[in-house]
Amino acid sequence: MIDNNDLDILNLTRKLTRLMIEKDIVEMSKILDAHFTLTHITGFVQPREEWLKEIESEQMKYFSYQEIKTSIEIAGDKATFIGQNLLDAKIWGARNNWRLQQTIYLEKRIEKWIIIKSVATIF
Repeated sequence: MIDNNDLDILNLTRKLTRLMIEKDIVEMSKILDAHFTLTHITGFVQPREEWLKEIESEQMKYFSYQEIKTSIEIAGDKATFIGQNLLDAKIWGARNNWRLQQTIYLEKRIEKWIIIKSVATIF
């Protein structure tokens, strides 16, 4: 059975992916921590503002995704979401259907989940 926290986290992570596709960096900024980082499959750790600028300029362009599998672990006000997606994206000029696993770390602040960091790997 899924509880409210699980549902909130699932909806938030799906919202992030939708906002990436929509190129809505204003709304993305509202759900990403000010010190958010994205670790790419190459190991490159990118700060939030740099990532958002690359989405805006379409250096990183997200087209669509298909959710394959998700899991959520919650420990108090911290949570870890693992999602596997087939992600159609063009990253720094290379377009592919990426078999992407995102491990997203979240923290609950004033009854609201916020995304702290995301680590991408291939599955």
